Amino acid sequence: MTTLPPPKVKQFPDDSPEKKVYNIVESFKENLPRMNDRNRLAFSLFKYLKGEGDEPLIAIKTNKLKLIGISEDQLAKKFEEELKKIK
Repeated sequence: MTTLPPPKVKQFPDDSPEKKVYNIVESFKENLPRMNDRNRLAFSLFKYLKGEGDEPLIAIKTNKLKLIGISEDQLAKKFEEELKKIK
């Protein structure tokens, strides 16, 4: 029995909307300490940006995130402002 190396991960280009959304969420890592929470939220916000998902406040509430030092409403407002810059 052999152990194979993990598959390689292809990164998004720096100018892609996906990378921009993930970078926005990553900039709030002191308020969102769990990496899985940040990844889930970034995916939800990217779907919102494409017109398929819920607005940021609903995405924050439905993802059941662990927040530190910021309320759901404040975080949603900050994400809405940042997402407007991408559109």
